[in-house]
Amino acid sequence: MLLTGEYAVLDGAKSLALPSKLGQKLIITNQRSSDLSWKSFDTKDNCWFEAKISFYDFSVLKTTNDKQAAYLTKLFKGAVRLNSDFLSKWSGFKVQTKLQFPLTWGLGSSSTLTHLVAKWADVNPLLLHFEVSNGSGYDVAAAGVDLPITYQLVDDQISFSEIDIDWPFADNLYFVHLNRKQNSDAGIKYYLKNGKNRKQLAKDLSSITEEIIDCSSLSSFEKLLLAHEEMVSKSLTLSPMGKEFFSDYWGAIKSLGAWGGDFVIATSNRGPAETRAYFKKKGYNTFLHFSELFDFQEIPSKV
Repeated sequence: MLLTGEYAVLDGAKSLALPSKLGQKLIITNQRSSDLSWKSFDTKDNCWFEAKISFYDFSVLKTTNDKQAAYLTKLFKGAVRLNSDFLSKWSGFKVQTKLQFPLTWGLGSSSTLTHLVAKWADVNPLLLHFEVSNGSGYDVAAAGVDLPITYQLVDDQISFSEIDIDWPFADNLYFVHLNRKQNSDAGIKYYLKNGKNRKQLAKDLSSITEEIIDCSSLSSFEKLLLAHEEMVSKSLTLSPMGKEFFSDYWGAIKSLGAWGGDFVIATSNRGPAETRAYFKKKGYNTFLHFSELFDFQEIPSKV
């Protein structure tokens, strides 16, 4: 999850990304044909995507989802451009992917897939990302680490590093899914077209990132989240999620990722049962404690 710097990471904002402990697995086995048989499974072992791809010309022989199959072939073509030896023997493969989180959550099914295919092809995951996407790449970088990272993209130069974070208030942090999956590409296009004062926004959000990393109290953390939300709101001329949907909530609420979804982070100085009940009453049933998504610091789970 990108906690700070959303959108403005494209303009050089120093951003903070938290790697979820829930990811995706890639299982590869050889098969006699020269084709690739691909199946993707969800958390309940239901097959949600299937495709058969020819290694001769990367044509899709059959699939259950044309858009997903097109992205998959795009990944393979990008990987071959970076490593001409990848798939050069035309030996066939049977591939399965298994998600550790619901597909609708938007926790990085595409970015983790990019990372996994890059590792299979023995290429740099970020180079593969930029072969197939116009996003910042922070999520692909986060897919390969265990600790939070600061990520910055300036003049096509990427810098990211793992950092230690020890927030004494992590037990007061929750993540609520908004029952919709946002289109990241559409969000990027909107920002690039409509974002105001983007250079200043990137500078201001970089400062907030630095302060959030070293934050030691819940009240200070809440002020920083709300300041971040207000800055992005003004740039995009869109209403903050907290004001629009949770105006009677007692803590701070901040969007994560593309504006309006998929998750928001919510702080609370009240018990988990009372906090969960608030969001459930509003129709939001996916309510996760910090420890259910992240394990880079030891905190007891209350849920």
